[in-house]
Amino acid sequence: MKKLIVTAALTGAVTVPTQTAHLPYTIEQLADDAERCAKAGAAIIHIHARNQENGAPSSDMEVFGAIMTAIKARTDAVICATTGGAVTMTPAERVRVVPTWQPELASCNMGSMNFSVHPIARRFKPEDYRFGWEPQWLEGSEDFIFPNTFKSIKHFIGEMKKVGTRPEFEVYDVGHLYNLDFMLKEGVVETPIWIQFVMGVLGGIRATMYDLMHMLDTANRLFGPDQFHWSVIGAGYPNQFHMGTAAIMLGGHARVGLEDNIFVRRGELGRNHDMVEKIVRIAGEFEREIATPAEVRAFLNLKGQDQVTF
Repeated sequence: MKKLIVTAALTGAVTVPTQTAHLPYTIEQLADDAERCAKAGAAIIHIHARNQENGAPSSDMEVFGAIMTAIKARTDAVICATTGGAVTMTPAERVRVVPTWQPELASCNMGSMNFSVHPIARRFKPEDYRFGWEPQWLEGSEDFIFPNTFKSIKHFIGEMKKVGTRPEFEVYDVGHLYNLDFMLKEGVVETPIWIQFVMGVLGGIRATMYDLMHMLDTANRLFGPDQFHWSVIGAGYPNQFHMGTAAIMLGGHARVGLEDNIFVRRGELGRNHDMVEKIVRIAGEFEREIATPAEVRAFLNLKGQDQVTF
């Protein structure tokens, strides 16, 4: 794919509403942001569900379905549902979105890890928080383990195969690539593979050019350059745009959005579509065109919007 695939990750489960007033969490807010991001050039919209009253991460299937239905009504972008959910959710809670709503694309995390955002809590005083759940959520992440065992990964992939959902493999460190290679050799995973390098999360690999090249070289060695396609996430600012720019130059693809980073420029809070517009501008400087949803569906061999259940 010579054109750039841009993914917009709208809300996630890590960013808290106190960090930025731009964080969408209601169905209408998420649909609005998805439409703006699609118009700006995002071909894939990655979604999480949140509590509609206070923005806390949620595994409510009705909310998930309402979000995806609202986005589908406004744009033809590919909807990628999380199965990462939040680190406090059980694997059974996280994977339910796949058999329930049968999306075209869903994330599949490739290994257990420490996953922490507790340093963010240092930026706020107790009276700063908008909602009572936020400080415990941030501070408590110091003791979080994000569980993705071989058994649960195999189960997640099996659930996706049953309904024709394409997995997007989230790899947070080099060992996760070896886990993916094991699953390939076991016949659980089929090529070509769609990989998202997740870089800059505390507990995973850092977001540097050295580390990106190490991940890319390892994937090339394990799978061969013709057997996988890749995108990159840079968690935080300026990682989001540094890693995205590197992907543009190296022939990969890029994810941006408030799930991973809240700043569009240093010290300037951004909205989801601001970040899509910025990465599209950067791609333009390198004369790399932007892929459409139709082109992404053909490239990733997705089943199409008419085959989902929302």
